[in-house]
Amino acid sequence: MDTDSLRLFVLAAEKLNISAAGRELGMPPAVASNRLSKLEQSLGSDLMHRSTRKVALSVEGAEFLPFAREILAQEDAARAALGLSSPQVSGLLRFAASSTFAQLYIIPLLPEFLSRYPEIKLDLKLSDTRFDLIEGSYDLALRNSAVEDSSLKFRKLADDTRILCASPDYLRRHGRPSKPSDLVNHQIIAFQDLTPKPLIGPAGTTGQFDPRSAGSRLVMDDGRSLKLATVSGAGISMNSLWNTHAELKAGSLVRVLPDYEVDDRSVLWFVYPKSNVLTGKVRVFIDFLLEKIGKAPVWISA
Repeated sequence: MDTDSLRLFVLAAEKLNISAAGRELGMPPAVASNRLSKLEQSLGSDLMHRSTRKVALSVEGAEFLPFAREILAQEDAARAALGLSSPQVSGLLRFAASSTFAQLYIIPLLPEFLSRYPEIKLDLKLSDTRFDLIEGSYDLALRNSAVEDSSLKFRKLADDTRILCASPDYLRRHGRPSKPSDLVNHQIIAFQDLTPKPLIGPAGTTGQFDPRSAGSRLVMDDGRSLKLATVSGAGISMNSLWNTHAELKAGSLVRVLPDYEVDDRSVLWFVYPKSNVLTGKVRVFIDFLLEKIGKAPVWISA
């Protein structure tokens, strides 16, 4: 299969503009259009719908796109193994991460990364709601959870310690719980999943953080909003230390049941499909974030 035509298709799918994709690859518009038509003929399927006003991926094109990206990634890896790749990494990197974590730690670093690697373009999906990495055709994602999907490879960025916390005002009004069973008498702010989380205390004592048994009245799907509601005195929440360390240091949040640890195996993982070759653009982005965030996470001392 002609990988130059595949590269044209992938770029046209990203830009939704065949002429612009052709220009980026040094092809006149007529040549790019003809090249894409020949690719469609060889596959026996229309990959893109064209009109005088716009271009859109067909259903078949959307299904074929991740395979086209994989073929190109394999070619790049093979060329790198032979020492034939360009020393300047380039291309579009599609990256997904928690919007809360990205706002705090990744977005401020992007100018430096883009300056360091001027030939890389970033397409970011930032959401605290989970989604399917493979179906979304993303090159890389950062997830703060236990990784159990056997179709994914992963690499650790940092520990993701979870804590229980509340505002000083809330604790003045409602009292401070001294053991996990006291939580049933408190207002609990829950994040998406209402599944009970195990707590391990002194001398192996155990308990649970269970929003359902406590009659949770607030459930959220955004980490920043969860923190703001907690700071405002709406109740007790389970939060990541990376999300709350500044507020704990300032005193607008305090730890609840500080002698108990949340036992949920949560870690900040870089994840990517097992079928994907770790291309240069993905590798340098992982290495950059490990350098800037993972070597000495600022929240560890909180």
